Amino acid sequence: MKDCVEPADTGDEKCHCVTFMLGGDLFAIDILFIREIIELECITRVPMMPEFVRGIINLRGAVVPVIDLSIRFGRSHTKIKPSTCVAILSLPNADARYSEVGFLLDAVCEVLEIPWENIDPTPTFGVNIRGDFIEGIATINAKFAILLDVRKALSVADLSAIVEAANQQQFDDVERI
Repeated sequence: MKDCVEPADTGDEKCHCVTFMLGGDLFAIDILFIREIIELECITRVPMMPEFVRGIINLRGAVVPVIDLSIRFGRSHTKIKPSTCVAILSLPNADARYSEVGFLLDAVCEVLEIPWENIDPTPTFGVNIRGDFIEGIATINAKFAILLDVRKALSVADLSAIVEAANQQQFDDVERI
């Protein structure tokens, strides 16, 4: 039997997740964080944001930032194609509320139930993203799927801190001129 990751707090024996493609690789995230998946429409660019913040969208009157997950993982920009979509996630804040964040996906594949015993722990090498972003690795149709820990990969506090640091650096650069 494999050493497996521990099930989420739900006590469920399976991980319910959405799989998606990003830069040719298969990823999965827990479906509990996904509010909806929408077609990519107009993204409004916001000046002086870090490169991974592609812009904002209007989602039924709410302003939602859109993150290019590929750039967040140290890869190149997500290329916009007909299959490109935006996943809207509800992520927990430090103050026990939730924030909505969108991120670009090359394509959504399917919704799956993966038994926790079939999910291997985070590897210590061989993956192009930071290990703390990974909850585990599953094999789906003979292909590895990286199960993301969205609380770390898309932490609202971390993203806010990165945006704030980038803004402060730009302001410091302007003051030196």
